[in-house]
Amino acid sequence: MRRAIALLTGGFVLAGALVALAFAGGSSYSWHLTPTGSDARLRGLSAVNEKVAWASGSMGTVLRTTNQGATWQQVGPPDTQSLQFRDIEAFDARRAVILSIGSNSSDFRIYVTSDAGRTWALTFVNSDPNAFYDCMTFFDREHGLAVSDPPDGNKFRIIATDDGGLSWNVVDPAGMPPALPGEFAFAASGQCVTSKGHTAWFGTGGGAQARVFRSHDRGRTWTVSATPIRSGPTAGIFALAFRDEKHGLGVGGDFTTPTASPDNFALTSDSGFNWALVPGAPPEYRSGATWADGHTAIAVGPSGSDVSTDRGDTWTRFDSGSLDTVDCAGPHACWASGEQGRAGYLVTSN
Repeated sequence: MRRAIALLTGGFVLAGALVALAFAGGSSYSWHLTPTGSDARLRGLSAVNEKVAWASGSMGTVLRTTNQGATWQQVGPPDTQSLQFRDIEAFDARRAVILSIGSNSSDFRIYVTSDAGRTWALTFVNSDPNAFYDCMTFFDREHGLAVSDPPDGNKFRIIATDDGGLSWNVVDPAGMPPALPGEFAFAASGQCVTSKGHTAWFGTGGGAQARVFRSHDRGRTWTVSATPIRSGPTAGIFALAFRDEKHGLGVGGDFTTPTASPDNFALTSDSGFNWALVPGAPPEYRSGATWADGHTAIAVGPSGSDVSTDRGDTWTRFDSGSLDTVDCAGPHACWASGEQGRAGYLVTSN
C-alpha cells in the first residue's frame, strides 16, 4: 500500500493558466516557464543560482540548465528509464546527487556526478525489500542524509554520507524514536527532509499524527514532535522549509482531495518543537515549499502557487497551474517544476 501511494502521489492534473500575477507586499509574482523538451514529471529540483538549476523525475529524467532555462540538457544516467528520480541535490553546475525510487527494492538508488552529468557513479543500491527511501538533504557539499520509511514498522531509517554522496552508511537506529502505526514520509517533492546548519528535520504522515523529527547532530540522534497538520493514509506533511535553525514552515494535506485539504500549513519558531496552524492558509494540498529570503515563502501544488511576504503568516495565490516542487538559491533565484516537463523561474516586479 505504501509503495503504491508513493508511486501514484500527485497524479492529478488540474487545468489553469501557469503564468499569473498577484500582488502582495507591493510586488507581483509569476512563473516564467522554460522549454525543457521533456514530458516527464519533475518532482526533484535543485536551484544553484539565477542561471543554473537541475531537475529530476520520471522515466530516468535528469535535466540541467546553465542559461536560466533558455535550454535544458537531459543528463541522466544511462539505462535508467524505469526509475523515478524523486530528489536531486546540486552543489554547482557540475556536481549533483540524485535519489531514485521504483517498483523493486533495488530501484531505490543514489547516483553522483561531478562532470555535469556526462558520467554518473552508482553509490547506493537498496537491498532491504521493506525499505522505501523518500528524500534526502545535504548540510554542505560533503555531509548529507537520506530518509527511509520504517523497514521494520518500528523506526525510520537514516543513511548518511560524509564524502559528497560517494559512500553511505546506515545510522545507528538507537537514536531514532519509534514510529507511529502506519507512519511514513512522502516522496512527492524531494522536500520531506531539510536541513539548516547542523540541524535536520523530516516530516511524516500516514498515521494518527503528522509529526516532525529533528536532529541537532547531523542525523545521529533525533527527537519528535506532533503537529496540528491533518494526517491520514494519504495525508500529512509533504514539505518542510526552514529559513534559519529556529523558524520553519510545514505544508501538506491530502493528495487525494487536492482542492479540499484544510489544516495543511503550520509554522514553528522554536526549531520544530512546537507547531501552530496558519489561519487563512490556502486549504489545498501543497507538496512543495521554500524560503526566498527571511520573510518571503513560496508553496506549490497541483492546484496552484502561493506566496507569503510576512514570514508565513498570510498567503496570496499568484498562479493556478500544477507544480510539484519549488526551490530558491536566493531571492532572485527561485525555480519550480512539475508534471509534463514544466519548469520555470520566478519573476518578481514592483
